Amino acid sequence: MQELKRYLPLLDWGRRYNRESFASDGLAAVIVTVMLIPQSLAYAMLAGLPAEMGLYASMLPLIAYGLFGTSTTLSVGPVAVVSLMTATAVSQVADAGSLAYIDAAILLALMSGAMLLLFGLLRMGFLASFLSHPVIAGFITASGVIIAVSQLGHVLGIRGRGENLPQLAQQLWEQL
Repeated sequence: MQELKRYLPLLDWGRRYNRESFASDGLAAVIVTVMLIPQSLAYAMLAGLPAEMGLYASMLPLIAYGLFGTSTTLSVGPVAVVSLMTATAVSQVADAGSLAYIDAAILLALMSGAMLLLFGLLRMGFLASFLSHPVIAGFITASGVIIAVSQLGHVLGIRGRGENLPQLAQQLWEQL
């Protein structure tokens, strides 16, 4: 039973759950929902997927983490960098907006999840310590720049499509 509680923490804390906690958690759920809906719609757009896919991508991780997670402060759900990487990877195999694009994005998500689950079961988290701080900081900064430039067209109401950042920036500049 102890081993089962290790993998399903709900069995452990579920017995101690009370009404006061339920009220606080209900309020927190409302706040998270209000913030998560527009955020998930934007992340779906960033990934080149229909808006409802963003809603699915934000609900399912919360439910799964509620059953299997142990941290009370961890934030789960879609993030901008993963949305951008999804668009980059999937656009290599299918045209944006097509059913094949959606299928490829779903397959990519399932494969990524399976790999993360396998690495977690094999306790491979120590590999992250080999990534230096400058590499991580550079990746995050570059991702922020790419996300900002890719959204400029939506903000300014113009169309700009490019295979890479310089092409996208040039097309946006020409239309201004």
